[in-house]
Amino acid sequence: VGIGNTLKGDDGTGPLLCRELTGRVCTELINADTVPENYIQTIIHKKPQSLIIIDAVDFDASAGTIKIFKPDQLGSVAHSTHSLSPHLFIDMIKKSIEVDVCFIGVQPAQVSFGQTVCAEVAEAIQKLVDILCDIFPKDLTDP
Repeated sequence: VGIGNTLKGDDGTGPLLCRELTGRVCTELINADTVPENYIQTIIHKKPQSLIIIDAVDFDASAGTIKIFKPDQLGSVAHSTHSLSPHLFIDMIKKSIEVDVCFIGVQPAQVSFGQTVCAEVAEAIQKLVDILCDIFPKDLTDP
């Protein structure tokens, strides 16, 4: 699940990553943009065993730093740029299904309207694309 707003520079990390991964991995992608709450029922209905959520998150690091969070860490050490907190989003899903959640945060440099993704975050997105393509390679026999 990619979360973010592509109109706000580095905040577009999640959706930009989803776009880069489309057609390149053997797993389902959900580009939730700025409304992850709209996908809660979709995720619950699909009953995944594992869920990876990717978002720009301020955790006071250098721009482009990638960090994996446990769901219970999200409320205390990271601040999302969205109205629905990632912790609440995960809690709502986990109340309905048993699922292992991995939350990947990328430290933004700026999240202002009309900005583009900074070089450090663009590099982090590419690193994540490479890693996730290695973990979830697309079957070469698929059309």
